[in-house]
Amino acid sequence: MTTATPTPANNKKRVRVLAGITLAFVAAGAAYAFYYETVLSRQQETDNAYVGGNLVTLSSQVAGNVAEIRADETQLVQAGAQIVKLDPVDAEVALELAQARLGAAVRQERQRYADVGQFDAAVTQRKLALKNAQDDLARRLPLAADHTVSGEDVEHARQAVANAQAAIEVALKQSEAAHAGVAGVALAEHPAVQAARADYMQAWLAARRNAIVAPVSGYVAKRSVQVGARITPGMPLLSIVPLDQLWVDANFKESELRSIRIGQPATVEADLYGSKVEYHGKVLGLSAGTGSAFSVLPAQNASGNWIKVVQRVPVRIALDAKELAAHPLRIGLSTTVKVDISKTDGAMLGSPMPQAPIYSTSTLAQPLPQASAAADSIIARNMVH
Repeated sequence: MTTATPTPANNKKRVRVLAGITLAFVAAGAAYAFYYETVLSRQQETDNAYVGGNLVTLSSQVAGNVAEIRADETQLVQAGAQIVKLDPVDAEVALELAQARLGAAVRQERQRYADVGQFDAAVTQRKLALKNAQDDLARRLPLAADHTVSGEDVEHARQAVANAQAAIEVALKQSEAAHAGVAGVALAEHPAVQAARADYMQAWLAARRNAIVAPVSGYVAKRSVQVGARITPGMPLLSIVPLDQLWVDANFKESELRSIRIGQPATVEADLYGSKVEYHGKVLGLSAGTGSAFSVLPAQNASGNWIKVVQRVPVRIALDAKELAAHPLRIGLSTTVKVDISKTDGAMLGSPMPQAPIYSTSTLAQPLPQASAAADSIIARNMVH
């Protein structure tokens, strides 16, 4: 058996192949180094990111039985649209009762104001009675000196003067008490009338709150209210999700936060659309604590069998409203977030609370001038003599 001896040509060929492989690895390493230096080192990426948004809970401000439900889950509702309607009978009866109490309060105070004049007249009457008693005593005293009238008559006259003086004191106290209840305030502005007026306005508003409206525009979700159910103030009925107010909470590792700053640009890819759709946003803020710190049962790291676990901090990414309108997202969807960390001159902590409200609604406003006008009309009718 003979062994084949490698020829010089084969040796040269093998050297060229090995050199080519070596050069390929070197080129790949150089390309990766260049890619890392120009791309990977300037961005942080995580697929532990999910879409978040406002979940507006709709509840009632008054108690009542549900008569109508005008929107169901997955349906779009506009701000101010009536979603749930309550049976209005109880509210209407309460409104009539409040109206009657307001009228009764006005009439009762009218009587108190009239009593002031009556007590003042009583004081004048008592003063006249005292003067008459004093004059009668003055006439009897000279006659008593020459025994024209008996001493008993003089004593009766003195007693009549004392009784008249006591009656004046009683009348003055009664007049003072009557004045204390009404002095310094007009009838329509009396506290008792104003309290009844406030109760009427409350009943007036409650009668109009039987129509429960949507505070924001969005899609109905988590409907729990049913027709005929008895609801109370504050009970959650359903939720409304405004899909134009969404963001992404990206949970970065604590070791990845050293270069993340507020305002840095970010790109987001949702699993719903894949790489075909890319959202552009920016870092809005970093959470004040890790996810485990805000959990219902936070980890107890003081135990003897402690094992270090890398923590994650939620980073909020604001999304472009136009891109959201073109490709709607849903709360809770999975996403992949890439943050451009090439600029590190931004802040790591959020800015102070702005002066203007972040979210607001005008659908809950009530026509208080109408309620006030209705109450004033009732007061005016019951003040007519």
